[in-house]
Amino acid sequence: MIQNLASRRFGGISAVAVAAALALSGCASAAAPAAPASGASSAASAPAANPTTAASLTDFGSMANLEAAAKAEGSLNVIALPRDWANYGAIIDAFKAKYPEITVKEQSPDVSSAEEIQAAKTNDGLDTAPDVFDVGLAVALQNKDVFAPYKVATWADIPDALKDADGKFYGDYGGYMSVGYDSAKFPAPTTIDDLLKPEYKGAVAINGDPTQAGAAFAAVGLATVQTGGSLDDFSAGIDFFSKLGKAGNLLKVDVTTATVASGETPVVFDWDYLNASHKKDKASWKVVVFPGKGYAGYYNQAINAKAPHPAAARLWEEFLYSDQVQNLWLAGGARPIRMEAMTKAGTIDATLAAALPAAPSETLVATEAQSSAAGKLLGEKWAAAIK
Repeated sequence: MIQNLASRRFGGISAVAVAAALALSGCASAAAPAAPASGASSAASAPAANPTTAASLTDFGSMANLEAAAKAEGSLNVIALPRDWANYGAIIDAFKAKYPEITVKEQSPDVSSAEEIQAAKTNDGLDTAPDVFDVGLAVALQNKDVFAPYKVATWADIPDALKDADGKFYGDYGGYMSVGYDSAKFPAPTTIDDLLKPEYKGAVAINGDPTQAGAAFAAVGLATVQTGGSLDDFSAGIDFFSKLGKAGNLLKVDVTTATVASGETPVVFDWDYLNASHKKDKASWKVVVFPGKGYAGYYNQAINAKAPHPAAARLWEEFLYSDQVQNLWLAGGARPIRMEAMTKAGTIDATLAAALPAAPSETLVATEAQSSAAGKLLGEKWAAAIK
């Protein structure tokens, strides 16, 4: 049951809509997925004079015109897309296969959302600047001036509450904050407080710095609601990680597939779909979504307003929001933003949808005001709390 969420909104995005969308994990019909859809009209008209100002596919006149403009540019710069994150490796390879004329440059796959924006500013005016972003909500809200408005052809399928009304950014895939652990070495934690026990000494890691990375921010959010705190004040979550550090259980190592596979980070706070992806590399890896209050969230797509390859950037977004790629995100264990619409249309992969973990009994998502306050608080107290 979802409680106390009706009034929670952030940047035009409703927390109750996030929770409802994520809870669709077991609601798919039995229909097989349809053939990959382009999600675009084939109606012909003159292409946009300037792809930088194109706000929708209509401005190009047709998908063929957009494809031609993107192929003429010949390149696409993506950033912060680890190949083992939400199946991005398969997604990038599918784009390359469909558009071999476009060279995809995979830049800095392991940087944070905040570092994506910094890369755009550092490389402003250069051909090396990122064309597109995949960022957490807090970073998206803080950087709308960096984004170009663009509404993909399947825009209507994205819940209104999960997209910026002007098309500056929009949800792409989401999940629940979880804990993954090596079951061959550690007992299953049944509550978050179990992680304070001596059995987990020097073993518990989070994915990044919560002042910069969405997954780490959400880990503090989960700790807040699991320890009796409110998302109005992340102090309880900061206190939990401070206790974890003082107990000697907090491991200050950046989490990657390699650190999990090697055993360097044997217990990890991360999104459920990212933790689940480690099972292929470590057979003893298991994932827990704690009962009670769960913390949920979506990542967001956005186009760099100064993208060096503006047509390719827009083609990439059209590709991501097609049936094909929404199901590829689902194959990575994430809940795609168009899941509800595709479920109704019978184009969702029902087998993959049914395999998603069960949702927590109560789902919470930080509002814009709560996210902003939490970001400020973390900036002031996080470093000292875990020193």
